[in-house]
Amino acid sequence: MVYKNFQTIDDLDLKGKRVFLIIDINSEIINGKPSISARIKEHAKTISLLKKKKAKVIVTSYQGRPGKKDLISLRNHAKLLNKFVKIKFVPKFIGRMVEKSIRKLKEGEAILLENRRFEKDEYSPKKNNKIYLFFKDKFDIYINDAFSISHRNETSITQLPKGKIKAIGKVMENEIKNIEKIKSNLNGALFILGGVKFEDIRLLIKRNKILPTGILALLVLKAKGYNLGKKEEKVLNDQFKNLNFIKKHINLFEIPEDMAYEYKGKRIDYEASRFPDNSIALDIGKKTIEKYEEIISKSKKILMKGTAGECSKKNFCIGTVRILKALEKSKGFCVVSGGHTQTAIEKNKINKNKIGYVSLSGGALIHYLAGKKLPGLEALKEHD
Repeated sequence: MVYKNFQTIDDLDLKGKRVFLIIDINSEIINGKPSISARIKEHAKTISLLKKKKAKVIVTSYQGRPGKKDLISLRNHAKLLNKFVKIKFVPKFIGRMVEKSIRKLKEGEAILLENRRFEKDEYSPKKNNKIYLFFKDKFDIYINDAFSISHRNETSITQLPKGKIKAIGKVMENEIKNIEKIKSNLNGALFILGGVKFEDIRLLIKRNKILPTGILALLVLKAKGYNLGKKEEKVLNDQFKNLNFIKKHINLFEIPEDMAYEYKGKRIDYEASRFPDNSIALDIGKKTIEKYEEIISKSKKILMKGTAGECSKKNFCIGTVRILKALEKSKGFCVVSGGHTQTAIEKNKINKNKIGYVSLSGGALIHYLAGKKLPGLEALKEHD
């Protein structure tokens, strides 16, 4: 499906209007704090534009998932945003403090609300839940600037646009424009699939040649009959339900030769036939990296989704960096997606101009390329 003819910021008179703005500043967390990212920088530009147009801007985002360690406050995200645009942090998502902050907003001012995933009703997208009831009369215009989370059916994404003037932000506009360009260029492409969200990358396991990294690399090895070691198998146990699917498509995968583990603070590469029992893999190994580099050099079209390893640890970002440098040198058309991959590009000074397109989206891009409808975009198409 092609998403066209959305209203954009340029189509609207925003002076004095209360704008509810969805952004995605979900970031890599290092030592308990978010790291600066391209998403933060790019969304700051949208906020700046809305402030310049004299809107009263109510900004919402999230960090992490319920039950995970990265589900933290957006207080430090606000500090990072303030390096690029002036914005006040409100340490609540709904309630009297938020109501008062919205009421006090002046033209050209912006506030960032607390992590909306602290509220259980964010995951119960019903029209009459407390999030919808709280916000329904507190803004005039709804703008979604986060293509990256538009595959999620969450209250702020699919319910709050109802009955409102709706538009897409500049980041969303740029993503849609460029993704439309690449969609027709992926037939026969080489896929480099990694990260930790198998449910997303599964959608692309159909007919393309795949270089597995991250959790997918381990699942492929397990499907081929390798022993991953007691600790790894315990950690990945809930993922083993995917093994039959992987076995069914095993001929699509290049089989990793080794994986990298941490021992006393150092990186050690183990061949697939002798993985340790008391540790977990944090990256693809150097033999696998070299094999992947050679395959990449011969490919004309390439999609990379997700990091190859635990990039919060320098020694275990080697696979990701080497693959990105191979893409940088490639003569083929390359697309890179995923927020953590974007962070790795910036930290390691990869030349983005030598890669066809670097998307700020991960799962949403995968859903889109797989032909799935994105609830967030569908909500923007509805006429109330």
